[in-house]
Amino acid sequence: MFFILVGTHSIQSSSSASSRNTVPSIMRYAPIQLPDPLSEPTKYCYEVFCWYYTVVWIGLFGGIVVSECYEYFTAWSYIFVLGGLALPLLLQPIIYPQAWPVKVDDKLLRNPDAQRPFANRYSTKATLYLLTYSFIGNYWYTHYFYSVLKAKYTMPAHRLNDIPIAMFLATHFYFCTYHVCVSNSILRYVDEQYSIGWKKSLLFWYTVLFLSYFTAFMETLSISSFPYYSFDDRTMAYVWGSAFYGIYFIVSFPGFYYFNADVDGKKNETVSLWDAFTTACGHGMMILTLLDFVRLYLGIPLTIGGVAFAITS
Repeated sequence: MFFILVGTHSIQSSSSASSRNTVPSIMRYAPIQLPDPLSEPTKYCYEVFCWYYTVVWIGLFGGIVVSECYEYFTAWSYIFVLGGLALPLLLQPIIYPQAWPVKVDDKLLRNPDAQRPFANRYSTKATLYLLTYSFIGNYWYTHYFYSVLKAKYTMPAHRLNDIPIAMFLATHFYFCTYHVCVSNSILRYVDEQYSIGWKKSLLFWYTVLFLSYFTAFMETLSISSFPYYSFDDRTMAYVWGSAFYGIYFIVSFPGFYYFNADVDGKKNETVSLWDAFTTACGHGMMILTLLDFVRLYLGIPLTIGGVAFAITS
């Protein structure tokens, strides 16, 4: 897959209209691109905030996994720790709509979200989209992992529909990093650096496929040392489970990239909170249908045996 990606990249023609690439110098040679801070200040400030917070949560979360201090966690501990890691992303649209103090050409860049009503802020709509998608993914898709891959959570947990509630919280900051930071930056690089045509379209959609699988595989690998999320066959989980999980992102990566794309533009595009919610629901239904097609192809029955609420130890 990687060599095909490199090959499709090599046949591209550069776009003469590409916008400035404003990524930090340490990442300058990576195939990523942030929004143009002059033409897309809202997205620029929000994505920079999410990039910086990604470093914070990965450091804290990684420390918990490596130190194995989760061995002392109770069901409430998981709620408090994972909820605490999700909280800055949930509160940012409310208490800090500026998102990040960014300077461009020695001038402080003002985020238009700071002047907008709460319901009209891009960060509010992005948060609602990701919250909705995270809920659907946990509430429904996890049962496909239970049935198809024989996955199971065995840590102490408050459970909704047999899904640990703490996982709903953890998914939010994971998906924020995947969509706002990684996917948006890479897809924008492809979209803006190369000339329009079938070659760019081919690269764009192959990048979606590659990034979907790679993201799913790396998450599965990175949490492999956590003993309370297990599979009957871990090798199958790495190889085929990553492809199964990657179905989520085949839909949501391009879906979120194009969501409210003209927030700083001149098209007067109006996207409401209801639009954000229904868009996430629509993407969620597409993913659910694709997962079920795979399950039917494999001939594996879907079993959903959870109760409304339970506490397990």
